Amino acid sequence: MPDEPTPLDPGHWAARLSDLAGRHGVPGAQLGILRLSPDGGQETAAVAHGVLDTDTGHPVTPRSAFQIGSVSKVWTATVVMGLVEEGLLALDTPVAEVLPELVPSAGATTAGVTVRHLLTHTSGIDGDLFTDTGRGDDAIERYVAPLADALRVHPLGATFSYCNSGFVLLGRIIERLTGQVWDEAMRDRLFAPLGLERTGTLPEHALLNDPATGHVEGLPDPVRTTQWGLPRAIGPAGGVTADVGDVLAFAALHLRGGTTADGTRLLSRDTVRAMAEPQVGLPDPYTLGDSWGLGWIRYDWDGHRAIGHDGNTIGQSAFLRLLPGEGLAVALLTNGGRTRDLYQDLYREVFEALAGVRVPGALEPPADPPHHDVTPHLGVYEGAAGRLEVLAGADGPVLRSTALGPLAELRPDPVQEHPMAAVAPGVYATRPEDAVTWSPVTFYRLETGQEYAHRNGRALPRVDSPAV
Repeated sequence: MPDEPTPLDPGHWAARLSDLAGRHGVPGAQLGILRLSPDGGQETAAVAHGVLDTDTGHPVTPRSAFQIGSVSKVWTATVVMGLVEEGLLALDTPVAEVLPELVPSAGATTAGVTVRHLLTHTSGIDGDLFTDTGRGDDAIERYVAPLADALRVHPLGATFSYCNSGFVLLGRIIERLTGQVWDEAMRDRLFAPLGLERTGTLPEHALLNDPATGHVEGLPDPVRTTQWGLPRAIGPAGGVTADVGDVLAFAALHLRGGTTADGTRLLSRDTVRAMAEPQVGLPDPYTLGDSWGLGWIRYDWDGHRAIGHDGNTIGQSAFLRLLPGEGLAVALLTNGGRTRDLYQDLYREVFEALAGVRVPGALEPPADPPHHDVTPHLGVYEGAAGRLEVLAGADGPVLRSTALGPLAELRPDPVQEHPMAAVAPGVYATRPEDAVTWSPVTFYRLETGQEYAHRNGRALPRVDSPAV
């Protein structure tokens, strides 16, 4: 007989969450674990730690609402794939067929872009345009129109670059095909069928559900954000708020092959499977995963295939991972601190204990870093939301990163400099002094000759090169 699975012990995981969150300066967090059994049974544990706001000291409960940030993208993708099943569009439908206003001229950035390009972050549209177009129901419509003239950071389909703007386009496609604003379509096509009670897309929804406040600096000296959430127009890319139980209910839809807890089918099993299949490999396989599906990030964990997504808003971070082969999903919602370090430590324990699966550690430079000539990479790389400068420091190469755009004003440290440690040819790693987890930067060149630095999922073109 196969070994019985380790029972979920909420008390144990509450203690581990509190211990590790305290170690990494996280003011408040929720951890949720869901396990489905082959006979249709379900086990769930949801635990909480800390405070929603360091000013008020109001405690986090398992039913408090957090911003899930870019985890919202998989929710938007799920609704888009439902429209594909209805025959209202196809993955390779040109976006301009649905939104003809996007191609006012032959040279438009959006020319030739398909639904698949948007779902897989391969459109080349600059992905970090956080334009605030107001609070009206036309916010997404007003955001989308100027994208035809936005910067193209790479040729269509030539590489991967994380693209928030592309998911706003998908939200507009949902609006055009359903006749509803994105918020209403998400409610009617996903939230309500799943029975989600604490999920919404607008601040007034969150206010009813004990919302968390983001902190741009964690404990012991927390700094609260001065802006609660992202502009309304960014909703399809990062605007969902939910408690950890509702996030797990969404995950269960995919673990069950497209059906809700009561057996209602929202997606076909084939569509759910297709969303998790590989579409594009990543130039940097260390930060977000090794490849991308139709909305999902894909991870190779010690020979086991996991899928998931992360989310970061203003002072809040979310992490969702599914291990379909084990019927297991884990969600972590946080409101500041060294959240990536918390994720690494906590998920390593959870998946080892409950599935016997080793979550790989983050990329680290070797104890005795090799010498690689950084000279070919010295220069400036830039996108709408950030600039990287690779400098020759007195003690070795240095990476200076400068946040740009409207969100840069909300950061206490928009300019940072960190030494670069060599990992492999063209691959370096940096980290803040108080962090545990390293952040890689990968340098590469397209067939066109254009040079790129890939960091945090973004392909940043070199802007001081003759190839630009």
